[in-house]
Amino acid sequence: MLETSGRLLKLLALLQSHRDRDRSGAELAEQLGVSRRTLRRDIERLRDLGYPVHAARGAAGYRLGAGASLPPLLLDDEEAVAVVVGLRTAAEGTVTGIEEASLRALTKLEQVLPSRLRHRVTTLHHATVRAGAAPAPKVAPDTLMAIAEACRRHERLRFDYTSPHNSAPDPRTPEPRAASRSTPPTVPRVRTVEPHRLVSFDRHWYLVAWDMDRTDWRTFRVDRLVPRTPTGPRFVPRALPEGDAATYLAHRVSSRAWPFRATVTLHESAASVGDRLWPGMGVLEPVDDDRCLLHLGAETPRDLAWMITSVDADFTLGASAPPELAEALRAQATRSLRAIRRP
Repeated sequence: MLETSGRLLKLLALLQSHRDRDRSGAELAEQLGVSRRTLRRDIERLRDLGYPVHAARGAAGYRLGAGASLPPLLLDDEEAVAVVVGLRTAAEGTVTGIEEASLRALTKLEQVLPSRLRHRVTTLHHATVRAGAAPAPKVAPDTLMAIAEACRRHERLRFDYTSPHNSAPDPRTPEPRAASRSTPPTVPRVRTVEPHRLVSFDRHWYLVAWDMDRTDWRTFRVDRLVPRTPTGPRFVPRALPEGDAATYLAHRVSSRAWPFRATVTLHESAASVGDRLWPGMGVLEPVDDDRCLLHLGAETPRDLAWMITSVDADFTLGASAPPELAEALRAQATRSLRAIRRP
C-alpha cells in the first residue's frame, strides 16, 4: 500500500510538471517502472481522488486538466519556499481581504512543510523587516476583477471617480496638505474609458486607460473609483505613447503630475545610472552611449535639486527647467562649499 501511494504521488508530480503537453503512457510507465496496465490503474485512482487526468484521443497520452476544485499540489523545495514568501508578502498587501486569505493559506502550508523547509522560511522571516510600510489604500477584489475583465474583453468601462480635488481630473495631483472647513466635499464624476492595463506601483493600484471625454491617455487610482455595470461596447485597443503601461505610468508618476518638473541631461549612459534611481524617482530616456535624459518631478525645487544630485553623475539642465531649480542647485553648491571650507 505504501508503495502504491508513493507511486501515485510520483505520477501526480510528473503530470503536474508537464501540464503544457501530453505525456505518453509508455513514457510515464517507464519513469515509474511499472507496466502499462498498472499505469492505467494508477490513473483511475487519481481520477477517483478528484484529479482530472485527461486521455488524449487517438494516442495513449495523458494530461492533468483543471478540475472543479483545487486538488493538493506537489511542490519542490524551491517552489514551497517561494510560495511561503509570496503569501507572507501578500498578507501585507493592498487588496481588501487578501490578508486573511493569505494567512489562512500560509498556516495550512507551514503545517505540512518539512522541518528543513520550515527552518529556512522561518529564518528568512525573522531576518527581514519591512521598511517604510506606511498604510496603503485598499481596493476591493471585485473592483480589480471588473477592471481586469474589461481590459481582457476590450470593453469600455464607466465608473464613478473621486479626484483628490473637485476640479483636478488627474489622479496623481498631490493631495491637499490641510483641508479647511469651508472646502466642499469631493464629488465623484462619471468617467468613460477604454481600459488598457492594471498596474501595481508603489503600493497603489492604477488603471491606465484612454479617456473618452478628454481624448487622451489618463491614469486613475483604483481605490478612488467604483465601476458601473454593465460595461460598454467593445473597442480596438490603441497603442500607448511609451509602449507599455508600466513605463507610461512611471513617466506620469515621476514628472507630469508634480508642481515642479524638469528634464536634465546626464553625461552617462542610461545603463550605467539605471540602478541609482529608485522606483518612481524618474524616467530615463537613452540618448547615446555617453548621455541620457532624466525626466522627474517633485513638490519643491529643493527636492528636485536633491534628487538630481543624488544620482551622482555630471548633468546639464534642460532649457525647460524652472529657474527655481537653478537657484536651488546654486544654494546647495554654496552650502556644500561652505561645509568643506577651512577656517
